[in-house]
Formats: sequence, C-alpha cells, structure tokens
Amino acid sequence: MSTEKEPIPAASNFIRAIIEKDLADNKYAGKHWAGSPGGAAHQSTGQVDFAKIRTRFPPEPNGYLHIGHAKSIFLNFGLARDYDGVCHLRFDDTNPEKESQEYVDSISDMVHWLGFGWDNTTPDGKPESNLYFASNYFDFMYLAAEALIQHGHAYVDEQSAEDMRINRGTLTEPGKDSPFRNRSAEENLRVFREMRDGKHADGSMVLRAKIDMASPNINMRDPAIYRIRRAHHHNTGDDWCIYPMYTFAHPIEDALEQITHSICTLEFEDQRPFYDWLMARLVEAGLLSNPVPYQYEFARLNLTYVVLSKRKLIQLVEEKHVSGWDDPRLPTLAGARRRGYTPEGFKLFTDRIGVSKADSWIEYSILEDCMRDVLNESAPRKIGVLDPIKLMIDNYPEGQDEDCYAPNHPQKPELGKRVVKLSKELWIEREDFMEEPSKGYFRLFPGNMVRLRYGYVVKCIGCEKDAAGNVTTVHCEYLPDTKSGTPGADSVKVKGNIHWVSAAHAYTAEIRLYDRLFKDPHPGSGDKDFLDDINPGSVKVITAQLEQSAQQANPGDSYQFERHGYFVADRKDSVSGKPVFNRTVTLRDAWQKA
Repeated sequence: MSTEKEPIPAASNFIRAIIEKDLADNKYAGKHWAGSPGGAAHQSTGQVDFAKIRTRFPPEPNGYLHIGHAKSIFLNFGLARDYDGVCHLRFDDTNPEKESQEYVDSISDMVHWLGFGWDNTTPDGKPESNLYFASNYFDFMYLAAEALIQHGHAYVDEQSAEDMRINRGTLTEPGKDSPFRNRSAEENLRVFREMRDGKHADGSMVLRAKIDMASPNINMRDPAIYRIRRAHHHNTGDDWCIYPMYTFAHPIEDALEQITHSICTLEFEDQRPFYDWLMARLVEAGLLSNPVPYQYEFARLNLTYVVLSKRKLIQLVEEKHVSGWDDPRLPTLAGARRRGYTPEGFKLFTDRIGVSKADSWIEYSILEDCMRDVLNESAPRKIGVLDPIKLMIDNYPEGQDEDCYAPNHPQKPELGKRVVKLSKELWIEREDFMEEPSKGYFRLFPGNMVRLRYGYVVKCIGCEKDAAGNVTTVHCEYLPDTKSGTPGADSVKVKGNIHWVSAAHAYTAEIRLYDRLFKDPHPGSGDKDFLDDINPGSVKVITAQLEQSAQQANPGDSYQFERHGYFVADRKDSVSGKPVFNRTVTLRDAWQKA
C-alpha cells in the first residue's frame, strides 16, 4: 500500500456511504486479528483489536489483468487507503487447470505498477503482509465441506453432468431433486472422503450444497461446491485431487481474512444469497463467528471498442490475432502500459466514471481523454516528422548548422529549453507542402512564406518530382533576420508555422501507429463473430525522422511529438541508442469525427 494517505474526496458514492456509516457505528471495533486459520502466508502474533476496514482484490490467476480490473484495483485499494484500512491481494486459485505462476507474477506486477502494495503495519506496530492465496485455505475449506455434510447441508451427487443440467430446471420451471439428495450424512461423508482419496474418476461426482431445488434463484438450486480434478496446482502441487468451486471458496476466503466489505461486480449479485447462506451455516457449525463479511456489488466496466471477456482475450492471444498479452492494442494492463498509458491516467478515468449500481456503457474516448490530460501535463515535447519529404534552403550556407531553442514543455518554463539543430537540408511533413493549394491552406506552396518553428521565416520557390510525379524535395529561401527569439522575428508576418528536423542531425526511428483493435463499438454484437470486427488498420509501422535528442529515450519514456500526439519508447523492443516508439494516443479524438 502507498504510505501517503490522500484526503477522502468530497464526492462520494454508495460504497463510501456504507463504509462511513459502518465506521461511525464503530462496527468493527473489538474484532480480532490473530493470523489466518486457513494457513495463509501472513501470520500475526497475538490478537490485535482493530477498527479498520479490510477490502480485497481477488483475481483468478488464469489470465492477464485488463482495464476493467484497474477500476476494481483503484476502488478496493483506494478505499483502504482513504479510510486508513487494509487491502489484501488475494489470488483465487481454485482451478488448477487454467492457472499458472506466469499469471500470478503478471498480476502482482500490474498492481504494483498502478501504485499499490500489500505490506502494512498492524495497529501494534508489527509488520503485516497481506498477500494471500485461496489454495492456502484448502484444508479449512475441506473441513467446512465435511461440516456441511454432517449438519445435513451437503450431499454427494453422482448424476452425470447432463442429468444435473436437465434437473436443474429453468428460469420459469423449478428443478428436480437428485436421486442422491436424501442419503444419510454418514454415507455422504464416506463417499466424499473417497473423492478426496482419489478413489473416483474425474467428473464422476460432485459435492453439492443442499438448499432448495425450487428456488426462484437458480444459483440456490443445490449448487456444486466441490469437484474431482486431477491436475497439478501451481501452489499446492499434487496434494489434492478435489477442488472447491469458486462460489464456495470465495466467501470462506473473505471470512478467514476478516474482510469487512467484500466488493464485487454486479454479475455476482445473484450469488449473494448463497454467500449469506454459507456464512450462516458455517457460523452455526462453529467454524466462523459473527460478524461475517457482507458482499456489495457495483457496476462493472463496460467499455466500447474493446472486449474484456477473458475467454475472448485468450482467443485473441492464442490464435495470434495480436502479438501477445502485452500487445499495445489489447485492453490488458500489460498492453496498456506498453502503449504508454499511465497509472495516473487510469486513476483519473476511474474518478471520472465513478462507482454506481447501474450498468452503462463508457465511451473509449473518455479513457483516451484521461490519458491525454495526464500526458499533456507530464510529457516533455519532441519534434517528429512522420511522413517526411526534403526541404532544401537554397540560400543557406553549405556545411553550416546552428542552434535553435525549443521549450521542453510550453506550460512549464522551469523545465528549460533544448537545442535543435538547423541546417541547409531539413525534413518536413509531406502535408505541409501543396503545389496547388486549396482555399485556406497557409503552409508551403510556391511563392508563400511560413515560419520554421523555432527557426526562420522561409519562402517557397518550387519543388522536385520523381518520374511518377511525386514531390521528393521542396525548395525555399530563408530570411536571415527573422530567427525566432531575435529582434527581427516579428519583422515579417506569416500565417503558417511548420515543424522540421535537420536531416544531418535526425534520428531515423521505427514508429508504430496504434489505433483501436476493433472498428465496431460493440464487437460481436448481434449474431456476429467478434473477430469479424477487428480493425485491419489497428497498427501501421512507419519510418519517421525525429529530433536527435529522441535517440536517448529509455524504454517507457513518454513524449508529445508536436502536432502528432503522445508516444512512448517501447518497453520490449527498444535498445540503448535505438528506441522504437509506440503512439499512445493522438492529440485529438479522431474517432468521434469519423
């Protein structure tokens, strides 16, 4: 966790209102923390009273975090920070077939990148690590399952998966009791232990909670809570061949960690009755004590022009529609980081969209605007010519160059100026010259004058073309007494101002112009395959001419290339003295206009 405590913002939301009331009522005073009965990595000594909130960020390590997770991270870790509480990073690793250490490492890295950690100090001054794994609670979860069996609240079902599906009923029809539902607790306990001991085949039976097969909430119709899976687990190895279901494991993890506010997205709202049912049964069995955690739901992030489904993200990666989990076009946090998105931009984004109970769609342009706002303040300026043609200053002395001075940040004069070299031969943007100008065009055309930004006023006198008629070189003459920053700078008035790079001093760089991965705001809507909505122009690789200082960029350094947008030196492909740049975001939203 960040050690700096920020003031609680005046603007609140329904979760903050709940927390503030709970703290005002002193709801958690007198609760005790004495280490984890489930055997978590954290172990505290003695019992400590606390009156803090405890939240958690509980990702499943079966994929890379995406933009939607950033909202949850800032919410859970941010609430703990703002209310002087604690947030746990907990890996919900209950499905060994889809989990790996790679995902654990990437998730930890992204939480740190966004500015949060999990090392704290208890109220009595002792160090406390709040990094947890659900798999560290497997012993306790197994005991809880046996307790449910012994109290008549769970049974082993040997129906086939297809029969269970059919007998579950529909949203309008009740389910049917399993033929195994009413056998004795002793028999259920015996078979469940045989499951644990590996005496039955994968998928041959499950342990189900015994609730109500006629419940209008289909999630309460005897949900499965344990299944047989012979799979190597990244944390527990081959110790277990049965694994708890997520909906059973998650409430227990919250309870063992004494989470005060279990904050989930709205798709878990229908699971809350089971969450409460399980907590009540385990309190009755003497395995937990009140107060137990309570689940609160908020609207998940629905963002246009992206897919946040883990299944679809995996498909994009595995079928090589993108270059990997950190492809800058993907909405993964690893991809966003490589593209040049910033933690500060994500914080601003989550603040702007807020927290509510109502589902809604957020325009991707809002996220881009947040990144622009942050980068406009933080990114130093550089000059880059992305579609270069030559500009020859015919009357400039051969072999001579001179210093021009450009501000590192126009709104921050304290950051000083940098030298950009001017010489006889320059690179300019192809769009800055027209042989036959359209109305209102004030840049270079024969007979017209413009200012070379930070340099001289020049007058266009013609151009050269290749055999195909394409302009290859523009010719001009400069006015020696008009250099920017000198007394003669204002002696000649011009309407056009263009940027440039000295050809003799330029850095020839690879630039990746990234755009949105999908061309439709709702990829796959209707009956379409979401892959059909991939934008074929989502990346364009060009060779650009940059001012010489850009060659010293380190991986991850961000700049505004004047007139073009914000760019970052690629974290993976840049090497010392040869950075490759990714476009983070344009200066303006081009998609709304399109």
